[in-house]
Amino acid sequence: MAKFILRRFFLVLITMFLVSLAVFMIVESSPGNVAKNVLGAFITPEQEASFLAQQGLDKPLFQRYWFWLMGSDWVGERKTGFDLVQIETKKGFLEWWARGDDNTLMRWSLEGEDLILHTRPFKTPSESESEKSSSTVSSTSSKKSSGNSSVTSSSSTSANSSISTSASSSISTSSSSSISTSSSSASGTSSLNNSNTNSDNNTSNNSSGASSAKDSEIQIVTQKDNGRWQASEDGTSFFWGVDRSNHVVMWKKGAATEVWTFVAGSGWMKSSGGPQSYIPLKKGFLRGDFGESLRTGRPVGKSLFIRLRNSMVLAGIAFVIVMPLALLLGMIAGIKEGSFKDRFLSIAGMIFSVIPEFATGIFLILIMSHWLELVPGAAVFGEKAPWERPDMLVLPVLTLTLIELGYVLRITRASMAEVMRSPYIRTAFLKGIPFWNVILKHAAKNALIAPITVIMLHVNWLMGGIVIVEVVFGYPGLGQYLLDSALYKDVNAIEAGTMIMVLIAVGTQLLADILYTFLNPRIRYS
Repeated sequence: MAKFILRRFFLVLITMFLVSLAVFMIVESSPGNVAKNVLGAFITPEQEASFLAQQGLDKPLFQRYWFWLMGSDWVGERKTGFDLVQIETKKGFLEWWARGDDNTLMRWSLEGEDLILHTRPFKTPSESESEKSSSTVSSTSSKKSSGNSSVTSSSSTSANSSISTSASSSISTSSSSSISTSSSSASGTSSLNNSNTNSDNNTSNNSSGASSAKDSEIQIVTQKDNGRWQASEDGTSFFWGVDRSNHVVMWKKGAATEVWTFVAGSGWMKSSGGPQSYIPLKKGFLRGDFGESLRTGRPVGKSLFIRLRNSMVLAGIAFVIVMPLALLLGMIAGIKEGSFKDRFLSIAGMIFSVIPEFATGIFLILIMSHWLELVPGAAVFGEKAPWERPDMLVLPVLTLTLIELGYVLRITRASMAEVMRSPYIRTAFLKGIPFWNVILKHAAKNALIAPITVIMLHVNWLMGGIVIVEVVFGYPGLGQYLLDSALYKDVNAIEAGTMIMVLIAVGTQLLADILYTFLNPRIRYS
């Protein structure tokens, strides 16, 4: 059994590699323009070229696949000569920084012919946790001291608190206004390269020297860094560094390009100081990095697993309902072969199997939502989906149940009828063994081998093939996520969703093979 599981593990790896390569080729060869799909049909050629360059879509096909699989940070480290680290901000965004010899994090931007350096201290996870704990302790002690002071002298405390409140508010207002003013004056490049660089929005670029801005506990220092320019063979100056949009880029002195960036809420904005070459930074699929969605600009992993959770809830509820019911009804029909129960269940199962999913869903919406007004006809969920409105799950679950019920019922019925005609079952009856003892101890186990295979195959269908049900009811699941990603040619999201489906497919088949050994002890895997 151990060797069998090990072989299956290697089969999973080979299957995932071949499927990922095939999906990548299919997406790239499919018709459509990803830039126009994501940004609209009225973009200019300059805007399209800028978008493709920033996303790394202007690279050769094999190089893009290699970066998706293995990551591109190692190429960035070779280009820049620095170790590259990825950190997560308080708002949940991932940022790439270059780590210097003094353990400081660095990023760069270009203003005219001046190379601007942005630095901040590097904090390890242990240091961050210790700071959080110390801040919690200090806040608790301050609350206790403020409570004691209010008990001893309430009048003096109120007077002092009013003075300190007014003073602190005026100081914070003036400081925040000065920071925002200076940052807005310098936002020609930084705020346009990426709408997700929220931690850098408070950074001021002072042309006369160095300046700093404090964002909560992290202090970012900005200063000129023209000493890093390197001379090329043709006499021009260039520099490879990390920009504030999670790219390793190459700037050329005096040859900055215009960059078009789409900012949510502001539309297309043009800025100067653009690099000559981009390398989008990512760790790669093999290291757990699914990349960023071309459609939303957010990490694929966070969106994907939320959608996967929603689909697993929907499919899990349908699975728990339909499988025991289908097995029970199928065994009843197989035991009573040729009877009225058998004919009725077989015909009903065939009807439910042949009706398309969208027709079943629309039919249920028409009856239960429009005519009877029992349940909502659409599923609109928020962050706590799908448990915030359980009544919205009724129609999607019922649709999946009716579709799956008929097929599994007919397979179970055929398997049970075949077992009931076998010689050893007849021999058991001739020996006088009670009817239900024969059914439960001898017939049921052998009759379940074929349905188990069908059930495990239909787990894959429940997870990935429910896209029609999710679209009909507006359910935010994995199927709808993959459909939207395919329409936009969002290759990172499509690849990640496909890999999840491969794992589910191979995993369920492995579970079916293991269940065979319990249903039939004669089956062994050498």
